[in-house]
Amino acid sequence: GDPMQKWIALFRGINVGGKNVLPMSELRNDLKGLGLENIQTYIQSGNVVFDSESKNVKVLAQAITERIQRQHGFGPRVLIISRGDLQLAIKANPFPEAVSEPQSLHFFFLDDTPATPNVQALDQAKAPTESYVIKGKLFFLHAPDGVGRSKLATLAEKYLGVAATARNYRTVEKIAALAAQTRL
Repeated sequence: GDPMQKWIALFRGINVGGKNVLPMSELRNDLKGLGLENIQTYIQSGNVVFDSESKNVKVLAQAITERIQRQHGFGPRVLIISRGDLQLAIKANPFPEAVSEPQSLHFFFLDDTPATPNVQALDQAKAPTESYVIKGKLFFLHAPDGVGRSKLATLAEKYLGVAATARNYRTVEKIAALAAQTRL
């Protein structure tokens, strides 16, 4: 077969507010059943590093969603990125000063590059202390007063016009560290 490659799967909307409950141990079993290897997870929001021969991330993401649908009765959205993509996202971070408060810095990984983001609406949703940058398939949000109350965080996906999966910087760093520990 092809050489193994390291991938990162970011799940969306699992284990949030008692809905779509999926213990990580069960998720790991589901992924093992799909032939993925060296599976590691980080916290309950569904951040998975794994090895696979597959190069087609769309097919892989669909297979994961379908398997969870069969086993657990709901089909979460999954975004798959390469280890290289994650490194590039970290390098592209336009708010290096926010890294010391990793909860205030969120990376939104986008399914596609936004063709027509509604910048006017994004600017209107933005609190005075907040800053954002759109770069390719990434939306960076710095919300020093907290993302929990951020209108921009809630509305970003709608105004970008593409599906987004958000992670705070602490989680991004942890996933990158997991992905760097190769056992190939």
